[in-house]
Amino acid sequence: MTRRAHSATPLLLLAVSLTAFAVLCVAQRAPMADALVYQAEGEAVLDGRDLYGFTVTEWHLPATYPPFAALLFTPAAWLSTTALKAAVLTGNTLLVACLVRLSARLAGLRATAPALCAATALALWLEPVFQTLLFGQINLALACLVLWDLTRPAGARARGVAVGIAAGIKLTPAVFVAYLLLTGRRREAATATAAFTGTVLAGALLLPAASADFWLRRLWETGRVGKPWIVDNQSLRGMVARALGDPAPGPAWWLPALLAAAGGLWLAARAAGDRHGIPLAATTALLVSPVSWSHHWVWCVPLIAVLLADGRPRLAALTAAVFTARTLWLVPHEGPRDLHLPWWQQLLASPYPLLGLAVLAGSAVPGAVLGQQDVRVVEDAQHHQRRAAPRDHVLRDDL
Repeated sequence: MTRRAHSATPLLLLAVSLTAFAVLCVAQRAPMADALVYQAEGEAVLDGRDLYGFTVTEWHLPATYPPFAALLFTPAAWLSTTALKAAVLTGNTLLVACLVRLSARLAGLRATAPALCAATALALWLEPVFQTLLFGQINLALACLVLWDLTRPAGARARGVAVGIAAGIKLTPAVFVAYLLLTGRRREAATATAAFTGTVLAGALLLPAASADFWLRRLWETGRVGKPWIVDNQSLRGMVARALGDPAPGPAWWLPALLAAAGGLWLAARAAGDRHGIPLAATTALLVSPVSWSHHWVWCVPLIAVLLADGRPRLAALTAAVFTARTLWLVPHEGPRDLHLPWWQQLLASPYPLLGLAVLAGSAVPGAVLGQQDVRVVEDAQHHQRRAAPRDHVLRDDL
């Protein structure tokens, strides 16, 4: 095989993957329900309607993000439904490539154009990524904001701003502010906090009624997001609710969640740098959040990249298999059936929180999964990245 043919293979793989995905979307008439919610939020802002008083789509979905996010969604109000879906699908596809590139940067892997094409083609079929595209969600954008910010050089100008903005759009990325504090980066944590505060003030200034409604009332209505016991919810709360057959497990979930939050952040803070700390912090947030829909787990992409960089291809392949198998959709999950699963189906219904707990548990053992890895390995990877950087003219760090 010639070098040209070898280089063209990943591009062909990407083209086939994108084509197959597009055909599947057309065949299923992908509703992209979340994108329609974002559009409705933008329309509510422009029309002066109650931001949290409407529902859209056949699933009666409400607005659940802070008012600042609705301000960012206003351009969607000017698009037709067809144009909106095309724009969101195209943008999210590009963000998959961006997330792969940033994950490689985090892991210290060199991302050549052929490698990026091949990895993007495969990443499209990871269930969280696939569902994000299918629903028109913003998970990829948030993950890219955080990774871009935290993989910049130490001391980079305004490092932390993008983390704060991501938290202002959707609160979950605020875990990285705590991560920055615990790792001794007070200036970056302060910058992120200031950026987040700025998003809250912008929302309060431009949408005062909606801001008061969200921060004083809607924020605490976790049931508003959806039924927390359904298989879609891959957090500790969802797993415990299904295991106990109890839609409101109370202390049975929030006590383990508190332990997971404390333990996960501690492990992230003592990890061998951001390469391991960031995936651990993200996993912790996904576990302890009351609701972590399966498509929120797009952080599997940097996790897989780090495992590959650590020289653990079998663990990386196993992780990719878990996030591709879609076992949660194989169990009965219509109506209340999620609460009446036999023990062996519990494993299939909660693959992501089980894997997340395994990651945290393994990280508590030096060298096991992520955590106090051999510092020499990390330094060697970083040294390789610095040496490769001048030759890596295809993809630049400011992607």
